[in-house]
Amino acid sequence: MSETDGFDDVTEAEIRAAFDEQSYVADDDIVTTVLLALRLGRPLLIEGEPGAGKTELAKVLAGGFDAELVRLQCYEGLAAENTLYEWNYTKQLLAVQAGEGGVDGDGTGSGEGPEESVFSEAYLLERPLLQALRGEGRRVLLVDEVDRADEAFEALLLEVLSDFQVSVPELGTIAAGTPPVVVVTSNRTRPLSDALKRRCLYLHVSPPSFEKEREILSRKVPELHDAVAAELCGIVGRLREEPLRKPPGAAETIDWARAVATLRGNGGPDSLTREEVRRTLGTVLKEVEDVERVDDELLDSLVEAARAAREAAGS
Repeated sequence: MSETDGFDDVTEAEIRAAFDEQSYVADDDIVTTVLLALRLGRPLLIEGEPGAGKTELAKVLAGGFDAELVRLQCYEGLAAENTLYEWNYTKQLLAVQAGEGGVDGDGTGSGEGPEESVFSEAYLLERPLLQALRGEGRRVLLVDEVDRADEAFEALLLEVLSDFQVSVPELGTIAAGTPPVVVVTSNRTRPLSDALKRRCLYLHVSPPSFEKEREILSRKVPELHDAVAAELCGIVGRLREEPLRKPPGAAETIDWARAVATLRGNGGPDSLTREEVRRTLGTVLKEVEDVERVDDELLDSLVEAARAAREAAGS
């Protein structure tokens, strides 16, 4: 891989190697979109159902390219000071009391003024956005679940996404020397602004196909019998046909596979039993309404889907 700090010379082969190294199964459209985002230096907006692997993609990029991962988890009521910077009020107060700092200094942090301003670098606490912009070397900034934050945060984010810089009133504009790779994820709980979308390349991650989900399990849970893995994928596919409040994503399928493998240890039959499916559904269904929906009739249907998937996979 390149020894430069940026990603503009990254090749498709390197991206595929990074995904493979991290056991991340990616379709060609994902590889191409990620390649374009890295080459063009554009933020990447990933939308899809929870558990589809959106957050994991950012982690894989960071891990595969030995980059620092800076994560900003969004939530309702997220304020600018939680994302950009805060002032170290305790340190400021102590400096003022000791006569070492004041609010009328030159503001440069150099200490060359009559007294150092307490609104200078020495008193600044970096938060994720500023940390990602001012860092050195390869960095991946993950702005996770941006749809949980309100529109005011989106407006703040626009300057980062378009110019890789932020404005700090006391210090001026702070721009990234080497822009980080920015990955913004959304679960589509609310529409995002057109302004945010214009600044990003867009990628929608759909639930994995049966074949892709089997490959994911073979990499993530290799200790699970192949036939049982195929049956689990068949059941998850059948569950996604139901009007569930929270359809299972790939992350839930992996959790389920690990749970089954843990319960079985080194033994167990090479096929799921009806009781085994019933007792472990809590690892793949996360809403009480969804769990209650699995009555005897649907459970029979799930077991039937498991057998069909096993036969289709030739296991």
